[in-house]
Amino acid sequence: MALDDPLQRVTVVLVTYHSAHCLDALHGLLAHCPHIVVSDNGSSDGTPAQVRARWPQAVVLEHGRNLGFGTANNRAIAQAKTPFAFLLNPDCEVTPDGLRELVRAADAWPEAAIVAPQLEGAPGRPDVNYRWPSTLWGSRGPGAEAPACVGFVVGAAMLFRLERFEGVGFFDEDFFLYYEDDDLCLRLFQAHRPIVVWPAVAAVHRARGSVKGKTPWKSEYLRGYHHAQSKLIYTTKHRSPAQARRQRWRVLLGTTVALPFRAIAWSPRLLARMAGRWMGLVRWRPHG
Repeated sequence: MALDDPLQRVTVVLVTYHSAHCLDALHGLLAHCPHIVVSDNGSSDGTPAQVRARWPQAVVLEHGRNLGFGTANNRAIAQAKTPFAFLLNPDCEVTPDGLRELVRAADAWPEAAIVAPQLEGAPGRPDVNYRWPSTLWGSRGPGAEAPACVGFVVGAAMLFRLERFEGVGFFDEDFFLYYEDDDLCLRLFQAHRPIVVWPAVAAVHRARGSVKGKTPWKSEYLRGYHHAQSKLIYTTKHRSPAQARRQRWRVLLGTTVALPFRAIAWSPRLLARMAGRWMGLVRWRPHG
């Protein structure tokens, strides 16, 4: 690899959790990346060993348990010795040339803290993975056709210029799963650190595809549980504890009413997720 290759200046960060099934699709990128940190949250499917076998240059952090998405990312970012870190979900695919283009884009926007690609649910089918902060106003209109400064990007694929996070920090570890990207982007927005979406680079995101454990119902339950908890943590932090309490009771009432109908319709996956949401709402306790 040439010394002036942009991939020399970026560390690819992956948080894995029962993610061995994603590794084949990641090889097209990671085989070309000299700097990789994999932060494994206690996978039981051999993910750490397979990562070492495929990519000997990778640093693998085995936590032995699930630290949560934000915390595991923070541990990996702390290992980076390059000016950029590219946070990539295991269920997200970017080409080497796509990552090179993102680094060049970051060079063109040196004030930007984050440069993010256009996410696609399938090749050629773009998702709008960016908006303004939801605490300020609702975003409307079509997706970006050219580089745009935004207030939020989905955390599935984000290029960080690490020096631009000084004084802001990385992920708030109170968020176990979900809303950690909302929180980080809002703090950057408030600190006037630009977030840029670069639609010329696409990343295929197979949402909810990064975990494939032996107990899919349990995974759905935990998704619902942590989504409910994190939503209330976010509202408490960025709006008020009183608003979070009102939100909790409103969503709890709606979920309680809907649960019997979901049971009748018998969708085990959705029922498990709704049950997790209900329990997350019941067990939530405000910090403030």
